[in-house]
Amino acid sequence: MPQITVDYSAPLDRRGFALALHPLVAEATGAPLSACATRFREVEETVVGDGATERAVVHVDIVVRFGRTDDDKRRLSKAVLALLPRHLKTAERARLSVEVRDFENSYLEG
Repeated sequence: MPQITVDYSAPLDRRGFALALHPLVAEATGAPLSACATRFREVEETVVGDGATERAVVHVDIVVRFGRTDDDKRRLSKAVLALLPRHLKTAERARLSVEVRDFENSYLEG
């Protein structure tokens, strides 16, 4: 089950982003679409660089079962990074980032 967490300070169409994101993740990982779960955490304050200017931040963390190559994870990261701007509700430039990584061996689900 891919676990997706989105930390954001920029106005974001959360539902629209998740509905567009899940098929990308399912295709890239071989997981069923119904296994994709996304949670959103709004970040109240961010500081970028020297803090001289405010800049919105969106970070997407995708955790998948072991077995994907680094190239597979990099391709998924690039696809998600390309998808994000279409779901931002602001003209301001935001700092966008994506990380795709494997679950730890201790991961269990019930």
